Amino acid sequence: MTSILFITKKDLMKDLLQGLGGPLRGSSTLLFLIPLIITVGTLCFLTGCTKKNTDMTQPQQQSAQTPPASFYDLSATTIDGQEQSMAAYKGKYILVVNVASHCGFTPQYKELEELYKTYSDKIVVLGFPANNFLWQESGSNEEIKSFCSLKYQVTFPMFAKISVKGKTMSPIYQWLTNPALNGWNKEKPSWNFNKYLIGPDGVLLEHFGSKVLPLSPEITRYFA
Repeated sequence: MTSILFITKKDLMKDLLQGLGGPLRGSSTLLFLIPLIITVGTLCFLTGCTKKNTDMTQPQQQSAQTPPASFYDLSATTIDGQEQSMAAYKGKYILVVNVASHCGFTPQYKELEELYKTYSDKIVVLGFPANNFLWQESGSNEEIKSFCSLKYQVTFPMFAKISVKGKTMSPIYQWLTNPALNGWNKEKPSWNFNKYLIGPDGVLLEHFGSKVLPLSPEITRYFA
């Protein structure tokens, strides 16, 4: 019985194939091999799933490298309707956030403003309203600006409403989510208040999910 536990996959398959063509050393062996095959298959499946889940939980961070396309060549329309070049923010860290007025993460506006004011000499926060997730940013640019100013006293740069996914994705988010442009990242926003951190040299450093707070060490460790 002990030696049977050390049957290799090759031997196991050989016995199985022989069994398909004729008797497999007796019915007792066949009865033993069937549950063994099921067990081996289950273990292989679980091993594959575990690896996949582990990969999915890895931080979305890559070694800094010069991106194929420059973020500073891009521009976007401000919430007041003016064209703004991203080159204006060169030399500072840039935190790009897709914001929404009616989301469970909307209170993060407060921390985003605090981050911007506390480290204004090192980082700029760029807010991009988007209505991609459950229509939680359905208002006009004027309504969004009023909401941010009155409820959260936002002073960091806010931009006109855009799309952050799909065929209508804005050029800013095309750069943030395309490895051929930014050098490594392909992760798109999974919900409102996803965050992308760009270094002072224009290199994309990290992508953070919605639950990572603006003042968390994961973000402030770069410049605090």
